[in-house]
Amino acid sequence: MITVGMDIGTRSTRVAILEDGQRLLAKVRAPTGYNFLKSIESAYAQALSEAHLGTDQVEYVAATGFGRYRAELRNLSVTDITATARGARFFFPGTKCVLDVGAGNARASKIDGRGKVVKFRATEKCAAGGGGFLERIAFYSQVSMDSLGPTALSSKSPVAISTVCSVLAESEVINLITQEVPLEDILMGAHQSVVGRVLLTLKQVGIEPEVTLTGGLVENPAFVRAFEDKMGGKLNASPDLYYAAAVGAAILGHQRLLKRRGTAA
Repeated sequence: MITVGMDIGTRSTRVAILEDGQRLLAKVRAPTGYNFLKSIESAYAQALSEAHLGTDQVEYVAATGFGRYRAELRNLSVTDITATARGARFFFPGTKCVLDVGAGNARASKIDGRGKVVKFRATEKCAAGGGGFLERIAFYSQVSMDSLGPTALSSKSPVAISTVCSVLAESEVINLITQEVPLEDILMGAHQSVVGRVLLTLKQVGIEPEVTLTGGLVENPAFVRAFEDKMGGKLNASPDLYYAAAVGAAILGHQRLLKRRGTAA
């Protein structure tokens, strides 16, 4: 049985294709842009091509994320909290806590052995989610997002960014630059500032190994290192986890399909 999971976010759309809810056949990403429908269709077509499948071979489509209701071809809509938890366990079966850090906010979940969310918290303060805050820091310092993490890793004396507001952070960053503070120290300080706020959210659900990181910052090595240092433990972080919600949606779609056919375990 072929099921498709779509994670339609404000910045990117991710599509994952699973066989029998277990074997990952394809995973792709595409910018969401202003035209949701076009982005969804493009990512879907790309995923089918990568998996060497036709639309007639897909039996179920589950959508999640901010734009899930824009996916007209969906059979099911699921919350990204639920989908991300299932996807995290797909890649790291020992996951007990999931930390999803996106552009807008950070969300922490505690899950049981079946991948069901039993406790959940989200950041509430402006820019505390991390991704958007670091994007602004990158803009102010004229560093690309791809270079932000690697540059920060060379820091020897990080300087804290005290504000939690991405707008007010501009003046603070400019002030540090005029004081000739090394750029890498400013950038690592920004990462540590985000980590401090995000870690508080994780603590609210109770930190229990294994902790798995999902969302855009899973691809940022400086964030991963800063978080592990602050938490004092290992963080499951892999580029595959960028697709956790899409994979989780495909898994949930497979389970719904089994239930419909009366063959669920």
